[in-house]
Amino acid sequence: MMRVRLERARTRDDSRQWVQDRRARTRQLIELGGLVQKAGLVELLEDDRATMLGALLSLTDQLQDHGQAEEDPGSLKTRWRRRGLRVFGADKEAAEAVATDMRQEGQTAMEDIR
Repeated sequence: MMRVRLERARTRDDSRQWVQDRRARTRQLIELGGLVQKAGLVELLEDDRATMLGALLSLTDQLQDHGQAEEDPGSLKTRWRRRGLRVFGADKEAAEAVATDMRQEGQTAMEDIR
């Protein structure tokens, strides 16, 4: 049992570059999957991964077709970025509101106990 704990601790603290790179890549992939989920694509496309990949490839084509695109790829990316930042900002405000409500409820509960 102790050997297993030591092995797990060693694995967590492994500082070899390839291990750090693998962890960074894994984290990035998890975060990107979270964005797909956050955008609602999983439910909207009924978790059809081929359709999701096709949609993402269409976005890639849109950005790479410099001369044939209806909109400049730079302005398209800027528009997408602004929209994403608005969603992240709204999520942050909602999380802060929930945290404030929880603190207020905790204070009320403590006052009730007294």
